[in-house]
Amino acid sequence: MLKQCEGSHAVAEAVALCRPEVICAYPISPQTHIVEGLGEMVKDETLADCEFINVESEFAAMSVAIGSSATGARTYTATASQGLLFMAEAVFNASGLGLPIVMTVANRAIGAPINIWNDHSDSLSMRDCGWLQLFAETNQEALDLHIQAFKLAEEISLPVMVCMDGFILTHAYERVDMPMQAQVDAFLPAYEPRQVLDPAEPVSIGAMVGPEAFMEVRYLAHARQVQALERIPQLAAEFKEIFGRDSGGLIRPYRCEDADTIVIAMGSVLGTLKDTVDEMREAGHKIGVLGIISFRPFPLVAVAAALKDCKRFVVLEKSLAVGIGGIVATNVRMAVTSMGLKGYTVIAGLGGRAITMKSLTAMLDKAGRDELDLVTFLDLDWKAVNKQIEREKTHRKTGPVAEALLRDAGIVGARNY
Repeated sequence: MLKQCEGSHAVAEAVALCRPEVICAYPISPQTHIVEGLGEMVKDETLADCEFINVESEFAAMSVAIGSSATGARTYTATASQGLLFMAEAVFNASGLGLPIVMTVANRAIGAPINIWNDHSDSLSMRDCGWLQLFAETNQEALDLHIQAFKLAEEISLPVMVCMDGFILTHAYERVDMPMQAQVDAFLPAYEPRQVLDPAEPVSIGAMVGPEAFMEVRYLAHARQVQALERIPQLAAEFKEIFGRDSGGLIRPYRCEDADTIVIAMGSVLGTLKDTVDEMREAGHKIGVLGIISFRPFPLVAVAAALKDCKRFVVLEKSLAVGIGGIVATNVRMAVTSMGLKGYTVIAGLGGRAITMKSLTAMLDKAGRDELDLVTFLDLDWKAVNKQIEREKTHRKTGPVAEALLRDAGIVGARNY
């Protein structure tokens, strides 16, 4: 059924169609509308047989999710930014226990300084926590990935983050094709947990494990992620058969067949990249786009196959590994280690900064001539940065960097030096 709705509401409806039995929620922008919508559905019994639990913090949300999942309930929650960091200990526990929780991460920058706008710093900070991470390009894909995530989590017995760009997707109104309940039921069977706490058959979970077995436990978690590399494309094919559209999978190539340059990215920026590449193609540039949907597990083989005929790649990422540069780019380079390709990292969109077609065109044109720096900061205000660097050379007490930059921009009061 086609409908025009906010991305958050589309995800809330998709989650409801998956028949969760426990939803634990703590509000933090920009994911709040998702759990608000689900709370309303539980209250008016549109979503039946589901317990909606308001908790006192994000740590409590994940702790409740662990408890409910361990007792055999299909469990869902959502968070963003500092909320994800606050629940970090429990996030590791959930994957270590092999609990198939599904969580939306409405991607948002991490402070300080405080920033509520979109980048990928939050979920990528948890890249090694053991959760599967799937990134949506559009609200339709966000909707579809949640349905696939429940089936994937429960088959592999690992938790899944579905990552969608905060505000850019969560608060954008788009037309989506909302499935019928019968379609979702045909795709997603009733939850049968692999492990469950049952008073009739008592067991312990989360027991102390020493050096004699800890490495093996961690390896088996890795092995399940590797298993997911095979299962994710299969689920996408099964999804297409029932719902009639391509959605999910490991990667999504666009005009890559004859491309000399392939730009790689995750999330909503892929739409802007495709429009940019279409215009540059008309001007004679052989450029393609490779969207990564599955960041964890990372599809090394699929990425290598997609890049095998190009001359260079550019990884555009909305995150920064301070002190080295790229996060996604490091994974891409692992995929192409022996292929002799030139590779560039472009950091863009941090804290919600706009990524424009004009800037992308200039950057990709430069990359095509192999004149791009190995690490580039797209649209960085070098004048402001250099002014602060020079100031710190001559004045020991310059105050917080964020405040100094805002003063220079005239956003807060001036100060004499």
